[in-house]
Amino acid sequence: MFPKPQTALSPNTFEYESFPLVKPTGFREYDARWLFEKEINLMGVQALGMGLGTLIHEMGVRPDIVTGHDFRGYSSAIKYALVSGMMAAGLRVKDVGLALSPMAYFGQFDLDCPAVAMVTASHNDNGWTGVKMGANRPMTFGPEEMGRLKDIVMNAAFTLKEGGSYTFVEGFRDRYIADLTNRPKLKRKLRVVAACGNGTAGAFAPQVLEMIGCEVIPLDTNLDHTFPRYNPNPEDMKMLHAIADKVRESGADVGLGFDGDGDRCGVVDNNGDEIFADKIGVMLARDLSKLHPNAQFVVDVKSTGLFATDPVLLAQGAKTDYWKTGHSYIKRRVNELSALAGFEKSGHFFFNTPVGRGYDDGILTAIAVCEMLDRNPGKSMADLYNAVPKTWGSPTMAAKCADEVKYQVVDRVVERFKAINAKKEKVGGHAIVDLITVNGVRVVTDDGTWGLVRASSNKPELVVVVESPVSEARTRAMFKVVDDVLRENAEVGAYNQTL
Repeated sequence: MFPKPQTALSPNTFEYESFPLVKPTGFREYDARWLFEKEINLMGVQALGMGLGTLIHEMGVRPDIVTGHDFRGYSSAIKYALVSGMMAAGLRVKDVGLALSPMAYFGQFDLDCPAVAMVTASHNDNGWTGVKMGANRPMTFGPEEMGRLKDIVMNAAFTLKEGGSYTFVEGFRDRYIADLTNRPKLKRKLRVVAACGNGTAGAFAPQVLEMIGCEVIPLDTNLDHTFPRYNPNPEDMKMLHAIADKVRESGADVGLGFDGDGDRCGVVDNNGDEIFADKIGVMLARDLSKLHPNAQFVVDVKSTGLFATDPVLLAQGAKTDYWKTGHSYIKRRVNELSALAGFEKSGHFFFNTPVGRGYDDGILTAIAVCEMLDRNPGKSMADLYNAVPKTWGSPTMAAKCADEVKYQVVDRVVERFKAINAKKEKVGGHAIVDLITVNGVRVVTDDGTWGLVRASSNKPELVVVVESPVSEARTRAMFKVVDDVLRENAEVGAYNQTL
């Protein structure tokens, strides 16, 4: 028998070393995230591994699984605790070592493993840990699988089996890099800033970009799990500003930034202007739909409205489906619709056949940006960006809100906007023409301006995004509308950044 996980334990006690600690809120919509030592201990991670193995057998999936870990001071210890649990539940584990999340996803194909368990806190601050899991490549778990996993783990309802094994796969980094670089070299000599925030991507991205023909200007590429300059998060303005400064200083053609586990990419143009990922998605969709007319794309509800209105995309027959935010949701939707690609405002991009295998890979995204420039000789990144219709959009803003109440708050916000719409009241002086409630609420007004509120899937936060095709003033007005409704809820705290 294995002890039932405790939801709270004090470190440096007998109980902490004798029982698994697993805070239930760590089971998110499509992956798992905890503050290590405060919300989960190593025995709790072992329980998670047993639960994952139990679920995989329950699903009838062949019990072969790839695992790896990101570059944090505690990630390898967490991985080995997870491995011990998975082996106890009869899984045959193939460990690719220090890895990017897309390297583990690649391992599902290259090592013929249906399942994956990547130990990573992604872009979360140090202290956080987590696991990205899947059992049906290239997709990762969604709410149904995560809910069942939570039930198994929290009730210690494990089915342990013989037959578990462990294999360390040597040299897998080289196999992953070889796969990414098995393509024609760029004809155009590009000078590229590769920014890694001292995270895991530093061991991969600069080499890959050099191998496809770029001149690489490294920025914070040495691995240092203290993240001395800033958290490796290309959606964070501090990292984007650092990339912009380096681009201006070096005269680079483009700046590319990667998050802690390498599945996201941020872009800065040759003038040092940060381009939000959804606009990069529009640019890549323009480029790819020229090569593949009538292409289907999927984007998340945080993304620009240009996917539905851009004249170039419309002329090339491109179709776009707005879907739930989250790498698992978009990945699954791309697969369901056999879409050519999926784009998230957070920088997760999913390239399907013939460009990729359907999973999110920040380095493959960087390659796609470089190849787009290569196919447009004589045009700079700024030229391609300026060709896209202008909108005024916000960064992704986050207001603090406890995990235990954030979904209830969003439900209240949705109902509030529904009531406003039912009464035909104007917001910011404009009529509501659409309420998209597939993921929180996206309020669209008669001039195309919109505002979004949704619960973060992996942090105790509410996410807010606003955009207007009219003016910055309309963007600010929409932000005030959204913020005023949010402030009706006492549980909502301060923003990490604002307009």
